[in-house]
Amino acid sequence: MLGSPHIDVLLDIKTTLGEGPVWDAESQRLHWIDSADGRIFRSTHDGRELRAWDMREPIGSMAVGKDGASFLAALKSGLHRIDTSSGERELLIDPEPDLPNNRLNDGKVDRQGRFVFGSMDTLEEQPSGSLFSYSPQGQLSILDKDIVVSNGPCFSPDGKTLYFADTWTGEIWAYDYETATGKASNRRTFATVDTSSGGAADGATVDAEGYLWQALVYGGKIIRYAPDGTVDRVIETPVLKVTSLAFGGPKMDTLYATSMAKPPLPRFPEDGQQRGALFAITGLGVIGIPEPRFGA
Repeated sequence: MLGSPHIDVLLDIKTTLGEGPVWDAESQRLHWIDSADGRIFRSTHDGRELRAWDMREPIGSMAVGKDGASFLAALKSGLHRIDTSSGERELLIDPEPDLPNNRLNDGKVDRQGRFVFGSMDTLEEQPSGSLFSYSPQGQLSILDKDIVVSNGPCFSPDGKTLYFADTWTGEIWAYDYETATGKASNRRTFATVDTSSGGAADGATVDAEGYLWQALVYGGKIIRYAPDGTVDRVIETPVLKVTSLAFGGPKMDTLYATSMAKPPLPRFPEDGQQRGALFAITGLGVIGIPEPRFGA
């Protein structure tokens, strides 16, 4: 039964472009990034034991490695393995060495341990991006192409449906996802995003009931979509630029939401005092699904 949400500021660290929250159930730690400033953060479920790693370049997303002692980071220069103890990084692959105006963006690990991630045009104008899959064995595959801004990859509870958005199309797409091979096919429109308030589809996650939760960046809303694509619930957020979502906490019943303190381009709106904060939303009456580690 859905409850009444309560929204708290968990950490007010003013991330320039907060993104990509990931709850690691094994370590009971929350991870998120500052995409523009190139940092990975980690804390307990209630914001204690805060630690940060400096990537020294923009980062689009990250995942916890199977060993728990490393991160997989989608940096502007490519996918890297980051040693959590030393901070040293190892380049695994650069998917787009011939596209200097692109950078890697949002990503998520599938149920089999592959990292599904996308790229984007840094000016958010040209369809130069792609949707990729990177396997624990080091194989890179292209799942889709001609994307402007890759955002919100996430999976149905059974892992057989991949959701994904090219932010400025005004749509969230669904693909048939072959769990054995990691191939995506049969792209279709899952939901049309209400952009009347100026918002657009950003980060997303799926709960244990198979409903998709999506951040409406610049619109100050979180939308819960039913499995048939209809709007089930709308939550107003304290800031316009809410960017991404992840369920976590000891009971998997807290929805963590990142936000940005400064828009990436001049045409995007400014925000209120809580801009850039990390929010914890409780009382929703639903739980999430633990995210797999890369290589799991």
